[in-house]
Amino acid sequence: MTDSSARPPRFDLIAFDWDGTLYDSTRLIVRCIQAAVIDVGGAKPTENDAAWVIGLGLAEALARAAPDVPKEKYAELGARYRYHYLQHQDDLVLFDGALQMLDALRARGHKLAVATGKSRRGLNEALKSVALRDRFDASRTADETFGKPHPRMLLELMEELDVPAERTLMIGDTTHDLQLATNAGCASVAVSYGAHEPASFDEFKPLFVAHSVPALQTWLLDNA
Repeated sequence: MTDSSARPPRFDLIAFDWDGTLYDSTRLIVRCIQAAVIDVGGAKPTENDAAWVIGLGLAEALARAAPDVPKEKYAELGARYRYHYLQHQDDLVLFDGALQMLDALRARGHKLAVATGKSRRGLNEALKSVALRDRFDASRTADETFGKPHPRMLLELMEELDVPAERTLMIGDTTHDLQLATNAGCASVAVSYGAHEPASFDEFKPLFVAHSVPALQTWLLDNA
């Protein structure tokens, strides 16, 4: 690794997806989606189908995961998902090394943000539970702007923090995150340890695909 302190940062703003990128929640989300669909009488989605919708807004994610559930049951479907998730939300943990990575990036002067398909309430609870609130300069959730891959949440973060697209980097574990970056005119980095298979990242041309948080930190300190 080179001496990153001697090199001007390439990106002023680094925006992270939450679930599957910083927070180790993918398997729990998949189980909660499956349980919610069964609760309302739908066919249990496969693990791959349930994982694919992670990163979308909750309503869109559940609709795609349960195509046989009628629209009039969507409210109940969402309520059942939240019920199952809340039973286990305190089980969630950050990926090993995530906290140290965020601190190292802040020490280099990067602005940090969260761009997530979670709800504002859900993100606030997660930030509170792991004492992360002060480590991010801003955040956007799917229920307060447009969901991924619409570029609005990333555009709003760039506007709030006064950073242009060419100085912004989006990091995520799904094609929705990478498409979000493309739609907003930003560069992206993918992580392979989350919800989507890394082979699906190729068409979006991420600058790097990290297979662990330590590998992600090393790349960011050397290249971002």
